[in-house]
Amino acid sequence: MMSSHPTLSGSRALVTGATGGLGQAQVAALSSAGATVYAHGRTRDERMARLEDSDRVYGLVADLSSPAGCRSLVQAAAKDGGLDYLVANHATMSMSPLATANEAEWWRVVETNLLGTFALIQEATAAMRASGRGGRIVVIVSEWGVTGWPEASAYAASKAGLISLVKSLGHELAAEGILVNAIAPGVIDTPQLSVDAEAAGLTLEEMHREYSAGIPVGRIGYPEEIAEAVRFLCDPALTAMAGQTIQINGGATRGRV
Repeated sequence: MMSSHPTLSGSRALVTGATGGLGQAQVAALSSAGATVYAHGRTRDERMARLEDSDRVYGLVADLSSPAGCRSLVQAAAKDGGLDYLVANHATMSMSPLATANEAEWWRVVETNLLGTFALIQEATAAMRASGRGGRIVVIVSEWGVTGWPEASAYAASKAGLISLVKSLGHELAAEGILVNAIAPGVIDTPQLSVDAEAAGLTLEEMHREYSAGIPVGRIGYPEEIAEAVRFLCDPALTAMAGQTIQINGGATRGRV
């Protein structure tokens, strides 16, 4: 259950990849806590329109496949008020065996996920410094960035790189009151599971059962659980957490990150 306590009243947040399953829950969590949220999507579609129906939510369209697009998005969100929170939730993924992996496609995934997030953080940090209020940056990584995954080398490598980036920036920026942390979700109940089920030749219900069988708590996660962790990391009362990766996977992975 997401908190409705307005701990973030008067603040401004940018959530990338906001129209997806995880992003929608993150926007809801931050706006219900009192933040004005700028919700990014690749196009102004029905999902963005639904987000904008909520109080304090404004849609922004940007192509995050280039650093320039990432920087212009942050500038738009920070205009006329600065920026307190960045949630880097966007990602792209493709899968292929090593032997047939396309080099250009491999780098497209890494550049979008890793370089794009670096560009977002660089621009957001400049906005936070200019405001003098400090800020919080939350990067959504992945369990696969900790464990790796067959045929997902580009995606897993990009997420592992983000974990190291968060560790480094946690050291570098904390003294300025800019706290950088990450969340590594495991299997979450999003529309991606339908894609997984189709690829595996299973029904969605069968896919849920198969994934749940390998998770100690006996179920997959929910987007709202990730969103609540985002809200937690943005709470102004949490002032000593920096450079950390919270793993939310039902106990499936217990690695040191």
